[in-house]
Amino acid sequence: MSDLPSALKSVFEQTMEEAGDPGPFEVLGRVGGGCINHATHVRSTKGDYFLKWNNDPLPGMFAAEVFGLKLLTDSQTVRIPAVVTVKDQAESAPAFLVLEWIPNRTTYSQTLLGEQLAVLHQTPGETRYGLEMDNYIGSSDQFNEWETDWVAFFQTRRLYPQMELAIGNGLMPAHRRKKLETLIEKLENWLGGVQRKPSLLHGDLWGGNVIAGSDGEPVLIDPAVYWGDREAEVAFTGMFGGFTDTFYKAYQHVYPLQAGYEDRFKIYNLYHLLNHLNLFGGGYAADVDATLAYFVG
Repeated sequence: MSDLPSALKSVFEQTMEEAGDPGPFEVLGRVGGGCINHATHVRSTKGDYFLKWNNDPLPGMFAAEVFGLKLLTDSQTVRIPAVVTVKDQAESAPAFLVLEWIPNRTTYSQTLLGEQLAVLHQTPGETRYGLEMDNYIGSSDQFNEWETDWVAFFQTRRLYPQMELAIGNGLMPAHRRKKLETLIEKLENWLGGVQRKPSLLHGDLWGGNVIAGSDGEPVLIDPAVYWGDREAEVAFTGMFGGFTDTFYKAYQHVYPLQAGYEDRFKIYNLYHLLNHLNLFGGGYAADVDATLAYFVG
């Protein structure tokens, strides 16, 4: 296991032994872990694993991911990688998470994903919006304190925090701030009057967070789970592409969207545009401004 940092190697082996696999382990090669973590494919005689680690993790980052993965798994609606073990940062050892290895094919069934997502969004179990814990959207804090009113939740847990973060980052000039404050203030005008109930959401469902299992079954990874309006999830699938008409038709067949969702989608994606503005800078400013101009002029 010479390809693993020495500070990780020993604690990984010990933790895996406690989880039931004493090794030995072979590192088969680095794989994509997103822009936040390191990741690699590890094999033992008992099986293959996906290992990702972070030398300077966000507080509770992997614990929050595990919480979300288990919630999605418990819904029994869509395939989620099984959690093998997780370890917080300790002294010089990085924090790490071990999942089952998914042999990633190039394509998955868009029809099946649309159907499964629609069923996920009908998972019973919660009457409020939010989650038992805060988590992360990318490397940004995502605040999930419970709220019974969805519009109030989206105002106070989604748009306001991103606006405040952008102010602190010097990315919210006066004209942008004024329009955003107006939109937040009047959010009921665009999101009100819709029949909705809390749905269990993956929370960060862009094309890069769906992989194909060995049988072409879609597998969801890297969640930012919470209970929210399902339209917020479906909206984000369209922000960067990767989902076909077949996906949307399958979703609508199982769980049709309400009329007028197109404009609401723009507001829901404003949360992600603001987050990308905060994470990656001014390249997203024009999209933020276009959305604000569409609604408040």
